[in-house]
Amino acid sequence: MRYLLSFIDSNYIASAIIFGNIILAVTVIFLERKNASSAWAWLLILYFLPLIGFLLYLLLGRQLRKKHLFRWEGRKNIGIDKLISYQVEALKEGKLDYRIHHLKSYDQLIYMNLTGSNAVLTQDNDVQIFTDGTDKFEALIKDIENAKEHIHIQYYIFKLDNLGNRLLNALIERAKNGVKVRILYDDMGSRRLKKKKFSELIKYGGEVEVFFPAILPLLNPRLNFRNHRKIVVIDGRIGYIGGFNVGDEYLGLSKKFGYWRDTHLRIEGSAVHPLQTRFILDWNQASLKHRIHYSERYFPAIPLKGLTAMQIISSGPDTEWAHIKNGYIKLISSAKKHVYIQTPYFIPDESFFDAVKIAALSGVDVRIMIPNKPDHMFVYWATYSYVGMLLDVGVKIYIYDKGFIHAKMIVVDDKAASIGTANIDNRSFTLNFEVNAFIYDIEVSHSLSEIFERDMLDSYQLTKTLYAQRSIWIKFKESVSRLLSPIL
Repeated sequence: MRYLLSFIDSNYIASAIIFGNIILAVTVIFLERKNASSAWAWLLILYFLPLIGFLLYLLLGRQLRKKHLFRWEGRKNIGIDKLISYQVEALKEGKLDYRIHHLKSYDQLIYMNLTGSNAVLTQDNDVQIFTDGTDKFEALIKDIENAKEHIHIQYYIFKLDNLGNRLLNALIERAKNGVKVRILYDDMGSRRLKKKKFSELIKYGGEVEVFFPAILPLLNPRLNFRNHRKIVVIDGRIGYIGGFNVGDEYLGLSKKFGYWRDTHLRIEGSAVHPLQTRFILDWNQASLKHRIHYSERYFPAIPLKGLTAMQIISSGPDTEWAHIKNGYIKLISSAKKHVYIQTPYFIPDESFFDAVKIAALSGVDVRIMIPNKPDHMFVYWATYSYVGMLLDVGVKIYIYDKGFIHAKMIVVDDKAASIGTANIDNRSFTLNFEVNAFIYDIEVSHSLSEIFERDMLDSYQLTKTLYAQRSIWIKFKESVSRLLSPIL
């Protein structure tokens, strides 16, 4: 009898699991409206791993409720919406005043970013490029030490190691002097960091918030949607955007990664205002008690600093369209001479992959640089697989061999470029909250091209011959990783 009851119980559990999987399968297909590749990947996981797949889907597979995720009533006071409307109409009529003539070549891209991402075009910026972590953080700490009114800091990863504590001490000193300091970090990216570590900063008026915090340890229903943005705004006049997080490894002090090669921008000019807006929107989403209200001190008048034209583009699962990915594709499709791409992950969707292939087949010199080592195993071998497939269409692939390259950069024809936080993978395109600067400037773009070409000296080229020599084991890892790529 006991065995009979046990058999009945096991059948009941099995039936319940099967029924639950059927419900999830229906949800994936009909309700979640995922793209076909992602839907098939989840269906396979649910089929082969019934119970584990169920739990994985609850943590990683659910779509984000988008309604009213980012709200800020003060946005209408900035005047940015009127400026966007004016620029859209001026572009339609061919009357937008360009300070640099070659911007005309990017009318369509600028228009798409204006209408899709509400990204105002600014043409008065001065841009400084950082490729070394020590240089970037020395400049940042100097700017912090000179801050007069407020400091807004947002990073995906914030580690309180030597660099993190040095940065925190600089912030505490400014807070003691009456500067308003706000720090926002991602709960998953900085999962070992606790708010109590900022107690001294809070003591002097600083504020710290966490984006999408877990309900309980290891239990976060929004685990798959991470705020990957890196933004610093100082006094509404100086902005930072790029790939560096906060931690000693970004200074090249990690034995695992060695030298850390990344790209970051320091911006002075009107483009700082969209960065400020982005920070405030993210901050107000994370904060219930310390919401930021509009004040002119956050958006001061900025005198002419330079002539670099720029749009700040945000994207994430809260938007219907993948704005940064679309910008990437439009940028690549505009190329006449060359496209240089640096990315730690190259796991493109079909549209991006086709854009790269079409550019190469059209005679454009397409070069892609990736790391020589993984920071995520499946992601690395999926990357290796995709770049390998591009060798047949003439794309030149370079493996950075000096350390770890984490830069997210596309530069086209020495005329336009994109620098920011978005990698070339499904996660950055559709799941993460990202921010990029799209730059329309010959001098800056030329500098970025020269940086890429210098990095080639620290790289080796992946040829068809080398790629064909990879082992059966590597081919197997590539196949598995490529199969899982829609959900990585």
